[in-house]
Amino acid sequence: MSRLSVRKTYKLFIGGAFPRSESGRSYIVTSGKGEVNAARASRKDARDAVSAARKAFPGWSAATPYNRGQILYRVAEMLEGRRAQFAEEIGGGKKASLEAVDAAVDRLVWYAGWSDKIASVHGSANPVAGPYFNLSTPEPTGVVALVAPADALLGLVSVIAPAIVTGNTCVVVASEKAPLPAITLAEVLATADLPGGVVNILTGHQAELAPWLAAHMDVNALDLTGVTDPDLAVRCEQSAAENLKRVLRPASEDWTADPGLSRLTAFLETKTVWHPVGI
Repeated sequence: MSRLSVRKTYKLFIGGAFPRSESGRSYIVTSGKGEVNAARASRKDARDAVSAARKAFPGWSAATPYNRGQILYRVAEMLEGRRAQFAEEIGGGKKASLEAVDAAVDRLVWYAGWSDKIASVHGSANPVAGPYFNLSTPEPTGVVALVAPADALLGLVSVIAPAIVTGNTCVVVASEKAPLPAITLAEVLATADLPGGVVNILTGHQAELAPWLAAHMDVNALDLTGVTDPDLAVRCEQSAAENLKRVLRPASEDWTADPGLSRLTAFLETKTVWHPVGI
């Protein structure tokens, strides 16, 4: 007698925990593991994720850059330890998928190395006409909403890592068609010393989640890299403009190329302070 297999149902990642979607909804995803259910996040889930990111921001931004780099390096170690699982979830041929995982590990290590150097490169001591020291230093923007690209692992890592290594916290809308690597990455993050709430991952429909994150008053910046629908991108930009969010919307990205420093500085603000000489 034949039987129907029970599909595994994956959850969201909010505040360091793995809750079910508030709505109870899910949608079917086809991967190397066959058909599985991914949670379909609602607006309420998005609000909970923003609240968790805001709560985590003071502690994470106050951590030393060196410590943030250590944690990112630990994430890279654990990702490499689950190399075969990530490769299976990416699909597209064993060799190509393993190379994609290796590239994601290398990208994490690269950004981890910049954690305690970006302030030296983009900070400065400014000459002033008076008995003062005038110093400019980069500081994190705050809570960043990221719409992840279709590249399910390398692209995902390439948008998350530069945002958090500089002290921001984030809410990520995972790739709609291939969310499993994002969910497995959440499992890695949950056990890699990363404080709960620094990264929050939502699975579901871009069109349902992105506009609400763009309009949310407690989100400070928006990365629309993964939005492929021009009309949706324009709607998000208009919503973000109403509350003066910084918006990143690159025309195209080659994830295999040298990442450069543009993403490291995309969500940084410059703070300039004066100190009297001799004090």
